[in-house]
Amino acid sequence: MDQETKRLMDEGKVLPLMEEFYTIQGEGYHSGKAAYFIRIGGCDIGCGWCDVKESWDADSHPPTRVNTIVKNAKKHSNTVVITGGEPLMWSMDYLTKNLKQEGLNTYIETSGAYSISGVWDWFCLSPKKRKPPLDEAYKEANELKMIIYNKSDFKFAEKHADKVNDNCELFLQPEWSKKEKMTELIVEYVMKNPKWKISLQTHKYLNIP
Repeated sequence: MDQETKRLMDEGKVLPLMEEFYTIQGEGYHSGKAAYFIRIGGCDIGCGWCDVKESWDADSHPPTRVNTIVKNAKKHSNTVVITGGEPLMWSMDYLTKNLKQEGLNTYIETSGAYSISGVWDWFCLSPKKRKPPLDEAYKEANELKMIIYNKSDFKFAEKHADKVNDNCELFLQPEWSKKEKMTELIVEYVMKNPKWKISLQTHKYLNIP
């Protein structure tokens, strides 16, 4: 990477773009809504069950000017979801400033392990065991989405639910490869603990991105 590109990336004016696409939000509180997804490369958390491991290496994704990303986004939807990888490894200030100037709603999906940058209309926090969220992420969260891979993850979910703000929406989502077994347990758990809701990866059932 040349020095000029590195400078622009440090300023958040260039980002390692893995992919961008218009689809239906498949998970969590906004499931079923049309949205434009921007997937940023780079993640050092390394969840074993991650279904986009190709996003981890930021260097494998082309440095793309944010102005180009914004121009593409505004053609499709008034809602933009920034995901990864882990998008908060990079400064989101310039991206969200320009998206907001175009009148777009800004949503983020993050582990919360990095300092918050950017201005967000919806902040989805999905904590991971290998690198826990910073305290500021719990305060910001509109939605807590916990991935349930095994029975011990229920206790892990409750640990994080105790830290978010009182207005945060709480979701339990079965890890896709364990969905048959864990969905049944999640249904039982939510019925006993109705503060939680169930999130399913409906985009996978619909066979869309």
